[in-house]
Amino acid sequence: MPQNPTNRPGDIAPSRYPGERLGLPESGPRSVGRVGRRIAAIAIDWAIASLLSFAFFRYDSWATIAIFAALQIVFIPTLGGSIGHRAVGMRVVAVRGGWVGVWRPIVRTLLLCVVIPALVWDSDQRGFHDKIAGTVLIRS
Repeated sequence: MPQNPTNRPGDIAPSRYPGERLGLPESGPRSVGRVGRRIAAIAIDWAIASLLSFAFFRYDSWATIAIFAALQIVFIPTLGGSIGHRAVGMRVVAVRGGWVGVWRPIVRTLLLCVVIPALVWDSDQRGFHDKIAGTVLIRS
């Protein structure tokens, strides 16, 4: 990787756009999903979980979180993303390519349910939950 203008050993030049260091395009399909789409996706997923919780558990907060987690864990490896992700044109992929597997959605979702990791992002706009799971949220 190129060094930054200060030429200090170990320093890496900043990315010009989110996803550049991951080899993703700046815009269009396969580019990193941006904040607006992410917020819309999580709002859709939370609304679905809330409706199901209301219908079956009288809107119990723990049931809502459990349903939200189940939707993430089931749909990321099967559909490539949650219902919200797919509705806004995004999908979750493994950074190293291939199938995302089963463990990545579980780890990603458990961290997402803690909330704090989702609020800590890097220059590629990957939340801590995505970094730990080795995933990235991209546009379809």
